[in-house]
Amino acid sequence: MTWSELDWASLDRHREQFLGGTAGDAPYWTSTEDLASYDMTFGERIGWKWDAVLDELRTRGWKPPGGAVLDWGCGSGIAGRRVVGRFGHGQFESLFVWDHSPVAAGFAHDAATREFPRLSVAAATVGYLRGNEPIGLLLISHVINELRQPALEEVRALIARSRAVIWTEPGSRETSRALGALRDEFSREFRVVAPCTHAGACPILGPGNERHWCHHFAAPPPLVFVDSNWVKFGKRAGIDLRSLPYSFIALDRDWSRDAGGLSRVIGRPEHFKPYVRLLNCDKDGLEELMVMKRDSAALCKELEKARRPLVYKWERVGSKITAGSSPRP
Repeated sequence: MTWSELDWASLDRHREQFLGGTAGDAPYWTSTEDLASYDMTFGERIGWKWDAVLDELRTRGWKPPGGAVLDWGCGSGIAGRRVVGRFGHGQFESLFVWDHSPVAAGFAHDAATREFPRLSVAAATVGYLRGNEPIGLLLISHVINELRQPALEEVRALIARSRAVIWTEPGSRETSRALGALRDEFSREFRVVAPCTHAGACPILGPGNERHWCHHFAAPPPLVFVDSNWVKFGKRAGIDLRSLPYSFIALDRDWSRDAGGLSRVIGRPEHFKPYVRLLNCDKDGLEELMVMKRDSAALCKELEKARRPLVYKWERVGSKITAGSSPRP
């Protein structure tokens, strides 16, 4: 697939279904050409979100358990390929892909096989999905708006078989708060690795915080902004290439590392002339904090320019941050 071969009618239809909330009504992939166009454009943008998620997990010191990876609701298979590519095919015994569209499952299978020829890749069967074989790592990506109750119950059953789960969604208020509710449900059986820095209930879902939602922003590769093909795509698709909001949860049954007083910045910090204001989440809950430029001009600049997940250990005096350090892998 090249930029000149993109199927714009397919991309427009796909985007309209998602924006209109009808994507879950029926399988929407009609051909491998549909998937190839999507994988090169919208799918790649989802891949950048997964890159940000995996960057954050690396800073927390997390590695996936061995065994099988299942990319559920795989679409073009971008999530599975990003995860295997990041940790290496030798970390996993096999990769299973599944989508309610056999065309998508076939595309994801073939794409992963080409990229990782030494890894066992297979389309998940109905027997596998309904069985009790252990799953090492379950991947779920951009499906929450499509999940009707029967499908959600299937997901719950798969999570019950999994050692670890990474679930990534768009960063809208609706999807984020829905994912947060599931996070609280699943945290009874799992340890929360990220984005949370605590094991308590999600404070955003508590009373008085209805206007907030747990979302973050991924940084696209810098070359995207000087690539004429991507610039034309952004204009044609009507999207802002700079804005990649996402929400996610990462769960692990065996995770035992203490967050060590870390905090997670929610959304984007707000920058004003004398200070930066941010929404902070940590073991004590949700709180608006400020960094005065006269106290730490370098930190203010870092918060504006940082292209990595905004996870910090603060030095504070009340609601004022005086210094901060970010964990390194």
